[in-house]
Amino acid sequence: MALRRHLRILTGGIDPARLRCVTACWPSAADREPTMTPVLKVAFATSDRHKVDQHFGAANALLIYEVGPDRASVSAFAQFGDLDQDGHEGKLAAKFALLQGCAVVYCQAIGGSAIQQLLGLGVQPVRVEADTPIMPLLTELQVGLRRGAGPAWLQRLIARQGQTDAARFAVMEADGWQD
Repeated sequence: MALRRHLRILTGGIDPARLRCVTACWPSAADREPTMTPVLKVAFATSDRHKVDQHFGAANALLIYEVGPDRASVSAFAQFGDLDQDGHEGKLAAKFALLQGCAVVYCQAIGGSAIQQLLGLGVQPVRVEADTPIMPLLTELQVGLRRGAGPAWLQRLIARQGQTDAARFAVMEADGWQD
């Protein structure tokens, strides 16, 4: 019982039984061969770490996962306290800083100005229905990463990643790099 409680604390309050359904069959990092498939940082506006139930601007917490084609793990959980939907954008600075490097943020609702600022950071905002469970969204992203399909924003991201990798290898080859 104590071990289960400690594991729950380490996983950011997520019940290990629910987490196991996402992580049970994944090899450890040492056992996996490196791949060129991108690992996405994905954020969720959530109050309970299980469902998307917050307006982006008023979200009192953001949960961030690192998602690859075969695994997903909690990367960060940040709490901001109670925030009002009052139109004051100064309160968003901490959220924008936290979302640096994220590919997408899922939320229940979001204002136009926040959308523009997120897009400027390279973060795709996605609105979902209230109380949408997080696990199916993670699974959908994993399927998209494995198949190179999914929403248009994900396809563009995968294509950009491929172009970046190809350009990087071309530069390495031009510099005389050999395996």
